[in-house]
Amino acid sequence: MIIVSACLCGINTRYDGKSNLNETTLKLLKVGKAVLVCPEQLGGMSTPRLPHEIVGGDGAGVLDGIAKVISADGNDGTDAFLKGAYETLKIAKEINAEYAILKAKSPSCGYGKIYNGSFSGEKISGNGVTAELLSRSGIKVYTEEDIKNINI
Repeated sequence: MIIVSACLCGINTRYDGKSNLNETTLKLLKVGKAVLVCPEQLGGMSTPRLPHEIVGGDGAGVLDGIAKVISADGNDGTDAFLKGAYETLKIAKEINAEYAILKAKSPSCGYGKIYNGSFSGEKISGNGVTAELLSRSGIKVYTEEDIKNINI
């Protein structure tokens, strides 16, 4: 089984209330290989919500207590992002997920590149909170941008 960001299957869970439909991930759902998650919603955040970015590092820094996830208006969303990451990990363990396909550049789901915390659109190397936690737990993480690298 594969954990997939719900927004990639057309579910309107993005911060702006929209989705990021990806036909490949939708096919995985339709054939029963995917379980959908939205870490932000699992963490108790509403949809829509203000955009958030990691300030002071990346998802590793958030997990290690040295970075925070801050909304565009300056509110601290770190606790919700951590809760959502750990709830996603629980689901992944329950279904024995080997892979996760998560939304690129997201402060939760981004893998390899995330936004830099300035809300300027600039990116840095690093992972989102959920992607980092899943990776640390032995789950192979991909984004929709590198889904072709998965042998499913």
